[in-house]
Amino acid sequence: MAVDIHPLVSPWGRFGLYSFFLDAPEPAIVDTGVASSPAEGMAPALEALGRRIEDVRWILLTHGHVDHVGGAHALWELTGRRAQVVIAEADARYLRSRRAHVQNYLDVRARYLSDPEAEEKQTGMASGAISGEMEPHVLVRGGETLSLGGDVTVSVHAIPGHTAGSVAYVVDGQDDVFVGDAVQVHGAANGFPGYEDPRAYRSSLEHLRDVVRPRHLYLGHPYRTAEGVPYGVELDRVQAQEALQGSLDIEARIAAAAGQHPPQDDDSTYSPFAGVADELGYTGDPTLEPSPFFTTLHGYRTLHEKEWRTHA
Repeated sequence: MAVDIHPLVSPWGRFGLYSFFLDAPEPAIVDTGVASSPAEGMAPALEALGRRIEDVRWILLTHGHVDHVGGAHALWELTGRRAQVVIAEADARYLRSRRAHVQNYLDVRARYLSDPEAEEKQTGMASGAISGEMEPHVLVRGGETLSLGGDVTVSVHAIPGHTAGSVAYVVDGQDDVFVGDAVQVHGAANGFPGYEDPRAYRSSLEHLRDVVRPRHLYLGHPYRTAEGVPYGVELDRVQAQEALQGSLDIEARIAAAAGQHPPQDDDSTYSPFAGVADELGYTGDPTLEPSPFFTTLHGYRTLHEKEWRTHA
């Protein structure tokens, strides 16, 4: 049977958060926004479609960042605790613990963003944006097939890079593909793509482009072309291939700039990656959270640290 896909859009700060309702015999929602999203955004949207949030039986999480898992516990509660919550094993800690989100910030971005109150602010953010800590019902690694009732199945593909546990969900037979933040093109509001592991990010993009080949591609935010034009909530096959190739092209440019400019501390807000920003012509504000600039460049720093030390 054909499965209708309905976008569920909710705001959060400077970002639009995309979730998706899969109108299957056992209905599913992909990604959950933040704590307020299920009650304030999803429930009324589903009611307008003639559907009930209580009937959702699957909560499919593409990765563990707060704007994708923050509403998971609240949504699970609204289903009468009957839905099964699915997340990759590598990102499950973000569902289990608010502190994991704070620690992720302290381990990476806090190294570059000088703010003595950073830990307190991040703790407050996690407390407000995450509806509750919980144990996932289904852990995946990629390669699994989930049955949504009748003849509807969803295949899970591991696409790490943005996070270690990023996964894509593919509606089998329709090639509708949900990737969360694993395809960033030129980034969203901050104008820079964010990923933790550059090599894994590139490999995952190639897998999506060459193996999965989406008929429809659904992104986690309104990511933009190199010209700054946001993509819509649903990309057709041609747009999907364009976005995937564009993401690969931009990653190659960033990789080349990162390889040419070892980190050097200075007074720039882009320090220690001012050389990379200059090379790329990036003039965005790297201090605005979630600061994809520093997340991404830290990934290249980790990748090339030995090489950079050799040439220092």
